[in-house]
Amino acid sequence: MAKILVVDDEEHILMILKDSLEFSGFQIVTATNGEEALVMVEKEHPDLLVLDVGMPKLDGWEVCRRLKGDAKTQALPSIILTAYAQTSDKRKGMDLGADRFITKPCDLSSLVDEINALLKK
Repeated sequence: MAKILVVDDEEHILMILKDSLEFSGFQIVTATNGEEALVMVEKEHPDLLVLDVGMPKLDGWEVCRRLKGDAKTQALPSIILTAYAQTSDKRKGMDLGADRFITKPCDLSSLVDEINALLKK
């Protein structure tokens, strides 16, 4: 069973994602800010990261930059899931090393499809 770290500062979104992804057969661990996300990556060794951008303490851009810049975590597949919808936001996410960029609100079945595709790489 693949372990996914879901990071979002909005509790209701975090719970929707957690419940939906668990229902789809994934083990879910969560974090509510970027600092906590970095700790959880080191502690839990997830197979994939679903990451919001606009968060307190440390935003998703910086989390992605740090993870992709570290030899221990640079191969961790990551999906940025955010309300930021500008083309420049998508470009920034991809430039920082995100594997996918999905705009909220998203179709949960499409998110599961993207997760499965990344885990099969």
